[in-house]
Amino acid sequence: MRVWTRRRLLTSAATAVSAAGLAATTALPARAAAGGTPSGDPDIAATLRALPGLRLIEERQDAEPGYRHFVLGLRQPVDHTDPAAGTFEQRLTLLHTGADRPMVLTTTGYHAVVSPWRSEPTILLGANQLQVEHRYFGDSRPAGAGYAHLTIRQAADDHHRAVRLLRGLYPGAWISTGSSKGGMASVYHRRFHPHDVDGTVVYSAPNNVDDREDSAHLRFLETVGTATDREAVKAAQRRMLLHRAEMVARYEAWAAANDDTFRIIGSADQAFEIAVLRVLFMFWQRSTPADAAAIPGPDATTDELYTWLDDWAGLSLYADKAAQRYVPYWYQIGTQLGYGDVPTDHLKDLLRHSGGIAARNFVPRDIPMVFDRDAMPDIDRWVRRRGSRLLFVNGTQDPSVAEYFHPGGRDSRVLWVPDGNHSVDIANLSPADRASAQDALHRWAGQEVPARNS
Repeated sequence: MRVWTRRRLLTSAATAVSAAGLAATTALPARAAAGGTPSGDPDIAATLRALPGLRLIEERQDAEPGYRHFVLGLRQPVDHTDPAAGTFEQRLTLLHTGADRPMVLTTTGYHAVVSPWRSEPTILLGANQLQVEHRYFGDSRPAGAGYAHLTIRQAADDHHRAVRLLRGLYPGAWISTGSSKGGMASVYHRRFHPHDVDGTVVYSAPNNVDDREDSAHLRFLETVGTATDREAVKAAQRRMLLHRAEMVARYEAWAAANDDTFRIIGSADQAFEIAVLRVLFMFWQRSTPADAAAIPGPDATTDELYTWLDDWAGLSLYADKAAQRYVPYWYQIGTQLGYGDVPTDHLKDLLRHSGGIAARNFVPRDIPMVFDRDAMPDIDRWVRRRGSRLLFVNGTQDPSVAEYFHPGGRDSRVLWVPDGNHSVDIANLSPADRASAQDALHRWAGQEVPARNS
């Protein structure tokens, strides 16, 4: 999970809609009935309203010059293989600059971001942008209990229907993109609908295909950075657990002051222990080399330890108000996506709770979870054998990509940012790799590749 998203994502709310009009969106003509909209056409709002199954919720007045910003609702099947399962409304956002421009399809893999942010490919291409909120997150929640229809295929089919609906209005090149879980969702969409878009840019996306005990994540976390810095983080973890009573009491006081509870994970003590276990991963995922100097040392106070843990592991994430919003994430981790482990040998004598950071600890026990061991190997094989026009941008310091995608298809590559963390962009690449990535993006979008000085 990319931690910055917890400050920017929408509050979850269930939405149920009728099935009326759903069939009309399953077989769209090559162009929408209203036709293409030229750049700057003031009737874009009316054109959107005319699209079957699409609701224009709001036009926001916060877009940058040259753009219009719309919040939309698209009626989607709960189960794309069974119309009788009903429908739900999926939240979309659209940044429109002109139907003659490329379209960038993006997702966070979680809740939609309703500020008018533009992804890096959108900026580089001067493109329109369509954001799809992931099913079961934010306002895109089917009615009923459980997450039986929260699968990578169902989400890929959501994206497919959104593309089919809007392609008539935006007939030019389409590029998909996402970071972290959003990047994963973009890859899964390509696996099941490889021709929906003309290329995909994926940032910091895990490929959790190795579930053995000696996983790539464990090996990575025992070698990342310097030995001194790795031991400093581990020593800080031990000191936190040695000061457990004081730190848990402060955690409980925070929860009480914020009217929060720990029913999902079970107790403040267990939530605290999970945060301590995860902080090693989260530190290396988000830190830069300069952050090593601020790791709490032997003389750190309990207050300093608590503050550092909160800064890097986000203690609010494990209390119910935030944890409830991410139950679908952990459900996906525990049923299909998989997850890396973290070293615990240095803490064994101080641990009290079973399960560690296992996904089961984050999902209410009345929700069944069965792990599908075929899902990620299938994705991995497709990427290795057939995944074309895929660009992966990763950071060498990011444990999330200890297992990374290996594209083997046409015009695909993996590029690395030295010492880069989970927030890398094309802009962070070396000059040669940055030029290569930008050239590929312009080529996929059908744009002239910029001339550069030799």
